[in-house]
Order: sequence, then C-alpha cells, then structure tokens
Amino acid sequence: MAFLFLIRHGLTAQTGKVLYGRTPGISLDVRGRAQADTLAGRLAPVRLTAIYSSPLERCRETVEPLAAALRLPVVERSALIEMDAGAWTGRSLPQLRRSRHWPTVQREPSAFSFPGGGEGFVEARDRVVAEVERIARRHRRGRVAIATHGDLVRILIAHYAGAPLDAFQRIGIDAASVSVVATDGVGHSMVLLVNDIGGLDRFVPVSPKRRSSQKLRG
Repeated sequence: MAFLFLIRHGLTAQTGKVLYGRTPGISLDVRGRAQADTLAGRLAPVRLTAIYSSPLERCRETVEPLAAALRLPVVERSALIEMDAGAWTGRSLPQLRRSRHWPTVQREPSAFSFPGGGEGFVEARDRVVAEVERIARRHRRGRVAIATHGDLVRILIAHYAGAPLDAFQRIGIDAASVSVVATDGVGHSMVLLVNDIGGLDRFVPVSPKRRSSQKLRG
C-alpha cells in the first residue's frame, strides 16, 4: 500500500474571501509561508519518497521548503490543479453565497458545473481520483506528499471513505493541513487521518530494534 499525504496549500491573502480558481500568480502570504516551513518540519521524519503538486504557485510554494529539506523534486501534475470555476472565477465568496446556485453547490454538488464553461464536481472527482491512483500505483510501498486544493482534498477523502460525492462538503480541510490515505491504487484503501495540523509522529517508520522492544513491552 502507498501512504498518501494529501496537503492543502497554505494561506494566501485571498483565502476565504475570493473564489480564485485557476487564476495564476496567487502566492502564499506571510502566514502561508510560515505554514510551509512548519509543514516541512512536521513531515521531515516521515521519510517521504516523492512529492507531487498542482502546478499552481500556492501549492508548489507550500511543499518547496519540504522538498528542499528532503532533497526531493516537486513533480507537477496538471490533474491535481484546482477546479475551473468558469464565470465564478474572481468573484467574492460573500457574493457567491447569495447566488441561487449556492444551495446546489452545498447540498448536491454532483448536479453542479461552474457556469461559463467551468468544471463540474463529478469531472473534478474523476480526474483527481484517477491521478492519485496512478501515483499510488507508481509508488506501491512509498510515502508520497500530494499538494493540491481544499475541495479536491475533501473530494478525495469522501471517495476513499466510501462516501457519496454529495457528502464531501461535510469534511473540513484547513489550509496547510495533512490528511493521510493508504491505498494500493486498485480499489483497496483506508483513510487514516483527516485535516491534521499537528504532529505526525505516528507515521515515522519504526526501526526493527525499536519494533522488537515495543513487542517485548506488550
């Protein structure tokens, strides 16, 4: 099984205010850069074998300190990119919450596609799940960080937990949080951790000597 560490990017100046979708040039702010540095320390002991990222700046910047610390490349994958918000791109979230379509987004996202040629939630689920499972098959016994976007992390958690797409909005995913899934990429999976912003000590590999000692202590 591959252990996949699903990371939502850190904070930007627009987080929680604007639906910026795939707008390029949105970088982490001071808070987000601090989160990226903290994330590198949290994940350093896990002994990651690979790091993948959405091509958008805010995701790459979130894992760049981690990649530098571990001397691993950040591999971009276009299928990990944020949803295409179509005509809603750049609009404020308070404004969008007043839209007649907002209840559908919240309660029945499987029936919604962003207006103006944007992406649907079913399309987004299909492409991100397919990409993550390709990564899992490529790293069958690896520990892989995947930096992507909040809705996509929530969609992935719902998928691997066996929940319907329409339930994904019930999952909270904070900026710079880590969620962990174990999967073989062909149908067997387990959700191990959701929305963690603290320590990850329990994922540190145990040496054979330490494992023997733990067994002796019962």
